[in-house]
Amino acid sequence: MSRIAYFGPRGTFTEQAAHALATGQDELIPAQTVPLALDMLRDGQVDAACVPVENSVEGAVPATMDALADGPALVAVAEAVLVVSFSILTRPEITGAGEVRTLASHPHALAQVRHWVAANLPAAEVVATTSTAAAAAAVHRGEFDAAVSAPVAVRHYPLRELATDVADVPDARTRFLLLRRPGTLPEPTGADRTSVIATTPDQTGALAELLTELATRGINLTRLEARPTKGRLGEYRFYLDFEGHVAQPRVGDALAALHRRCTHVRFLGSYPKAGQPAPGPAGAAGGPATDLVPPHSTLDSAFVSAADWVAAVRRGERA
Repeated sequence: MSRIAYFGPRGTFTEQAAHALATGQDELIPAQTVPLALDMLRDGQVDAACVPVENSVEGAVPATMDALADGPALVAVAEAVLVVSFSILTRPEITGAGEVRTLASHPHALAQVRHWVAANLPAAEVVATTSTAAAAAAVHRGEFDAAVSAPVAVRHYPLRELATDVADVPDARTRFLLLRRPGTLPEPTGADRTSVIATTPDQTGALAELLTELATRGINLTRLEARPTKGRLGEYRFYLDFEGHVAQPRVGDALAALHRRCTHVRFLGSYPKAGQPAPGPAGAAGGPATDLVPPHSTLDSAFVSAADWVAAVRRGERA
């Protein structure tokens, strides 16, 4: 049995994601913030941590990005993607929208329902809280009239659902990572994602050179985010997700190239993509299966053959 910290309190989407990533015997432990969940993992209080990393409407979660960059390294071993819609929860005595004067939730949740709120609760003052579940708990304590919350929160707090399935963008999704301390990596599945943080030198073309290292190896970049290092104005860290696994020769070769070009690289893991079946023979190079045949130079077999040739040359066996 593992102990898994998650961005809580109880009743958040992250709790739902943690349940999806846990086994039936794992114990889930809420933490009030993302940094606290990751600190619990770094300190050995838990065996893993589940945190949100990006949303299809609002983009990356800054608290997660910064917490992954600072402190001892942690490595993602799995991910989950949830379809996100919200419930508007009130105390039982509030029976109509006109009685809602204050509405609380996490900033990401508020951003995903701003149009619904403007149309249905125009008189409500909107207040940011540390999480959707914290907003529900505050409503239960009488601090606010209503909360924008994950539907699961109603199981933990005696509140009334004023509205359900609330979302400005249908089928909005949030991605979550399950993180552990560095150790044995998940085996490649053929449908994997690798995540890194790279800090480039402050010079012309530095980011373009970084991206070229991936492109020339036929590696598909799936996410690129920038965050300030907070140490010097104008210096940024780049967060990259791309298809493939570090065990693949071409991905390992690309990571080595990034290490040469960047002032710092932090490996965040190679792990199976959520909901993606392993590709068939057409996807043997490490990307999803398609009808297109990848260029020979980007096949893993080409990288293995090239490395073998160089090794033979160094031994004086080939010319």
